[in-house]
Amino acid sequence: MEILLGVSASAACFKAAALASLLVKEGHGVTAVLSAGAARMVTPLQFSCLTGRATLSDEWQPQDPAGMDHIQLARRADAVLLVPATADRLASIAHGLASDLLGSALLAVEVEKPRIAAPSMNPEMWRQPAVQRNVAQLQQDGWQLVGPVSGSTACGEQGLGRMAEPAEILQAVQALG
Repeated sequence: MEILLGVSASAACFKAAALASLLVKEGHGVTAVLSAGAARMVTPLQFSCLTGRATLSDEWQPQDPAGMDHIQLARRADAVLLVPATADRLASIAHGLASDLLGSALLAVEVEKPRIAAPSMNPEMWRQPAVQRNVAQLQQDGWQLVGPVSGSTACGEQGLGRMAEPAEILQAVQALG
């Protein structure tokens, strides 16, 4: 299966790299697209090494000669993973915003294709009514969520908001068939 792996800026970015490795080991083709913030937290080169493919993060440095990377990425994908899915990125998708390459690619994916998000944020952020409204909208739009789970978050607080482990996200991908 061809997977578009979107990575948004979170302390859990390292788990996205681990997931990319697991997906490749399972025989999936993985193309990673990092938000600008994610590319500051983990390097695109790390994902390229793990996937064997170019990792994109800057819409102003396109791989496609016509500058249509977002369309090429969307058409090539059989499924989309957004790992980690921050409150900001969830809001962006729920409201149809395409402010960067990752946002444009996510919006360009055909609505029939499976889309999985793994939320990652502070427990109080997760509890916010606005975040819950965005999550409900995404689920109504066909997004499947894996997590969040309860546990220790990067800020040191305990509660629901910790990103699911890569193995659990892999199980959701395997369930797609």
